[in-house]
Amino acid sequence: MRRAQLTTALIAVTGLLLAGCGGGGDSSDGDKKPASQQVANSEEVASTWPLTGLPVTGDEAAEKTYPVLVTKIDNTYSSAPQLGLSKADMVVEELVEGGLTRLAAFFYSELPTTVGPVRSMRASDIGIVSPVKASVVTSGAAGRTIARIKGAGIQFFQEGAAGISRDTSRSAPYNVFADLTTVAKSAEKDASRPEDYLPWGDEKDFPGGQKAVKIAATFGGGHTTNWTYDGKGYTNENTFAADGDHFPADTVLVLRVKVGDAGYLDPAGNPVPETKFTGKGQAMIFHDGKLVRGTWSKTDLKSPLTLSTRAGDLTVPAGHTWIELVPAATGNVTFTKQ
Repeated sequence: MRRAQLTTALIAVTGLLLAGCGGGGDSSDGDKKPASQQVANSEEVASTWPLTGLPVTGDEAAEKTYPVLVTKIDNTYSSAPQLGLSKADMVVEELVEGGLTRLAAFFYSELPTTVGPVRSMRASDIGIVSPVKASVVTSGAAGRTIARIKGAGIQFFQEGAAGISRDTSRSAPYNVFADLTTVAKSAEKDASRPEDYLPWGDEKDFPGGQKAVKIAATFGGGHTTNWTYDGKGYTNENTFAADGDHFPADTVLVLRVKVGDAGYLDPAGNPVPETKFTGKGQAMIFHDGKLVRGTWSKTDLKSPLTLSTRAGDLTVPAGHTWIELVPAATGNVTFTKQ
């Protein structure tokens, strides 16, 4: 059964009630609730990160002063080396024009001072970022895309905003980078902790599946992302990330999605695709060297993602997840047992 959503703040309990319930003022570790942490004003806040489901440690809080910052990153040979991916909480890979892909890297628990190369938004991003009310860090976008992003109420920061600049040692347009610690100072958020992006669960709840060690997610048009399970997590075999700056994937979640036409051409004359991230489709969860098949569903663009099998609701083990939005009609996913 899907874990209930954690709220941002629990109602503070008065000192009188505490005395009546607990007595003696004993605050031993054994009495602490694992699902929350105490803060200075006596409120309790959710103690897991919304984009990983992992516990918050130390003096940190799961509610930040800034929103989730989704950075659009180029994912071609020209982007090498990509910077900042090791600090991302989650990554979504989406189809763009010419059969290529682009990354939507989600940052919340940690903000890098250098991330990129930053590229432009697509209408596909509305369904990707809206469930957590994220802001988008981008180099810009086509006029009609900007109109749709604004119409969806999504805050975005493009070239010219504080924290976004060009690296003159690189060639344009692959030379735009962002300092998210600076961008965050200008970002507005609502008062609450972001909702969990995925239905997070425990390792023990993950069903046994068939062995799957190597994965190939093909988006059509010639691009394939390859993964290998190394006994601890999944390694992206054809990543463009800098050495030591790879995304630490604990889970690879493949969602088969419908793709339509965004209604305009890119500067090279290629039709721009639009991922339709609503409805439902096939889901493949690769975790711990195993594959579990299921179904994903999303009522509308702002709705959270739910997962299920014939047996009922399905959760994703807490950790860092890479989501592949593979076109249902033109893409393909293969795997091998070794």
